[in-house]
Amino acid sequence: MNYKDVLKNAKENLNGSCRVCSVCNGKACAGEVPGMGGKGTGDAFKINIEALDSYKLNMRVIHNAKNPDTSAELFGKKLDIPVFAAPVSGTTLNMGGKFTEEQYISWVINGCLDAGTYPMVGDTAVDSFLITNLEELKKANGQGIAIIKPWENKNVIEKIKMAEEAGAFAVGMDIDACGLITLALHGKPVMPKTVDEIKEIVNSTKLPFILKGIMTPDEAELAVEAGVDAIVVSNHGGRVLDQTPGVADVLPEIAERVKGKVTILADGGVRTGVDILKMIALGADAVLIGRPFVTASFGGEREGVKLYIDSLKQDLKSAMVLTGCNSIKEISDRIIY
Repeated sequence: MNYKDVLKNAKENLNGSCRVCSVCNGKACAGEVPGMGGKGTGDAFKINIEALDSYKLNMRVIHNAKNPDTSAELFGKKLDIPVFAAPVSGTTLNMGGKFTEEQYISWVINGCLDAGTYPMVGDTAVDSFLITNLEELKKANGQGIAIIKPWENKNVIEKIKMAEEAGAFAVGMDIDACGLITLALHGKPVMPKTVDEIKEIVNSTKLPFILKGIMTPDEAELAVEAGVDAIVVSNHGGRVLDQTPGVADVLPEIAERVKGKVTILADGGVRTGVDILKMIALGADAVLIGRPFVTASFGGEREGVKLYIDSLKQDLKSAMVLTGCNSIKEISDRIIY
């Protein structure tokens, strides 16, 4: 199997919920929520791609970066590449329904582990999906991260305990889901949180805690105040609020404010190894990738996920050679034109 086969199969298996466009940029699926699109006009999804694309790279070829090290260490784990699979769930709601949640998440989990990186598993309006995701994570010895929706604190803490029992090595909350339409359609009470409410959740676990959905420097500082271990700069793939800026455009100012105080992850529009390089140069420690893992898994199952990650590794390594970076830690804004 090659990646062209994966894309061809995915187009058939996603049953029209995703067109598997040559560039996953949100144009064909604008407004399709539920589905794989961005909310409203779809601009918040599209701008993630456009913002990242607007940054160009300084090519440098007189240096000693002949065999760069693409690995990184986060949350006590070594990753062959600074990429996590984002917590995308909802096969029946968003992905055409051909495969079960159990099939899909098992392919993502095991494909990531085969390729030397780690998955995040997510939470949805369908309560059984988180249970399924955690059961599959437990089968893989808990080698992953569980991200919980911003329910009432009591429910968030209960679900964190479930993740702990499954062996997850970190947990988190995608606070940007507080207005997610797919949850509202099911009458599920999700909500924004105060600093004190976040502190209560953080203090409920000894695992590293990740707060996903930060888009401004002031909220990044509030997250640090709340005691989180990591933030994810993210607009939820453009699925919750129309007309937000692109992640790549807000990331540098956020990094300037909180770099070194908290681990910074970035999620939004990352598709290639060059995109990974750019996000790290703009201030991220690692990235999350969402929709392409749906395509890879629906088109090639576990093998398709590994193929996609392997292609990212090759692309990132080549880009590091051509920008003079021997390691992930050497990547800085000096490579941005």
